[in-house]
Amino acid sequence: MDVRAQVSMVFHLDKCIGCHTCSIACKNIWTDRKGAEYMWWNNVETKPGTGYPTLWEDQERYRGGWRKDGDGLRLRLQGKASTLGNLFANPQLPTVDDYYEPWTYDYEHLFDAPEGDDQPTARTVSMITGEPMDVEAGPNWDDDLGGSPIYAANDPNLEHVSEEERAQLNELEQMMFFYLPRICNHCVNPSCVAACPAGALYKRGEDGIVLLNQDKCRAWRMCVSGCPYKKTYYNWATGKSEKCILCYPRLESGHAPACFHSCVGRIRYLGVLLYDASQLERAASVPDEQLVAAQREMILDPFDDAVAEAARANGLSDAMLEAAKDSPVFRFVKRWRIALPLHPEFRTLPMLFYVPPMLPVIARVENGRYEVDGANGDGNGRAMPSVSNVDQARAPLRYLASLFSAGNEEVVAEVYRKLYAVRVAMRATKVGDVPQEEVDAALAAGKTWPEEAEAIFRLTSMPTFKERFVLPPLARELQIEATEDPHRRKQEAGFGFRRPGERRF
Repeated sequence: MDVRAQVSMVFHLDKCIGCHTCSIACKNIWTDRKGAEYMWWNNVETKPGTGYPTLWEDQERYRGGWRKDGDGLRLRLQGKASTLGNLFANPQLPTVDDYYEPWTYDYEHLFDAPEGDDQPTARTVSMITGEPMDVEAGPNWDDDLGGSPIYAANDPNLEHVSEEERAQLNELEQMMFFYLPRICNHCVNPSCVAACPAGALYKRGEDGIVLLNQDKCRAWRMCVSGCPYKKTYYNWATGKSEKCILCYPRLESGHAPACFHSCVGRIRYLGVLLYDASQLERAASVPDEQLVAAQREMILDPFDDAVAEAARANGLSDAMLEAAKDSPVFRFVKRWRIALPLHPEFRTLPMLFYVPPMLPVIARVENGRYEVDGANGDGNGRAMPSVSNVDQARAPLRYLASLFSAGNEEVVAEVYRKLYAVRVAMRATKVGDVPQEEVDAALAAGKTWPEEAEAIFRLTSMPTFKERFVLPPLARELQIEATEDPHRRKQEAGFGFRRPGERRF
């Protein structure tokens, strides 16, 4: 058992209001400079939609992540022989049109314009060329289905959704969408690290954060193509690639990352997961429908004495183990099994998980009575789907499975049955209008019990700051010492601390 620690995240999509406060917080701290104008290390997308950059989920176009090759894995982007050719031409690289051409405004014209009958305006000016331009795209251009349903219709996740279900999604009276915040997933099996010919990317052994050494970066941009989530960016002014660093200077000083700290909806949770690195290749190589289960199996229980003993033998401190026991991510992902990875079929084993949204329902008030339409109601005027109709949620299960379970609809259905059980149980407790037999049936279908439903409710709806963010004591100064003394590294840091840029993969 090769036990390692990973700082991991959960985003609860039912709570995201699409305010983009997280994006602005990250932008102001990390990418507010020349060459980084178009970089959004944190962005919030509307789903269904094409995302940012446009159609980033289409790996037939971008060839990011890994694919099964017999019993093993192979980069979609390139093999050893094709790497040399891609140094001179990389056709899978997103262009500025896939992002957007960043712009500013000619504010000086507002002050220097000659007197006239019309109001002077500040024209848009390209931040790349300095020439006037017409704005045709932006990082959240299709936010809230902005402008037309065309963006939503082109969502790659709709490929396997039936025509009838597509029509339902686009009916004006039943139109629905939800928000998908995205940052770097800091994957266990990062394809950006494997794709870089210069070895500039590496994964820190003590916390799993994926970083990019700009001293080693040679601007090949294979990391941009190799990342299926497109969360590595090229700075056109410095000639170096950049990416989300999970605000590790803040983590090392005991503070949550900026996007987590500023989140208005309090959708973000951060904590430590322990995983068995010896299972990495197997977990990433199973058939698509087994990927979620394999990743869950790779994540270890910190309350298990055997796991704790193996962790200590591998250099993890008791403080790190305690943080893993208190981790909200462990509860969402492993214990309650209601948080899922984004596109596990990319086989990078992402360590950012999402609680799928319960979704809005269609309701109306007639003759003073609150009525719920069709399968979105439970027949008693309550605005929630029936546990027996979980597959008839407004967003088709096929669509959600394409996002969160590599097409395995049952995995998503299990999550919804548990979320529904929590909702029914807490309504019975708080409102008292749900008969006990209905509560018992919902709890049985969700494979949960009242105490667990209460715990899920409290961590979802009423968490304190310290419950949402369980920050491990990284003790970075000790980790640096461990890398400098090879004998000490072998004795005290058995799971491979290494100097920046030193590759493990």
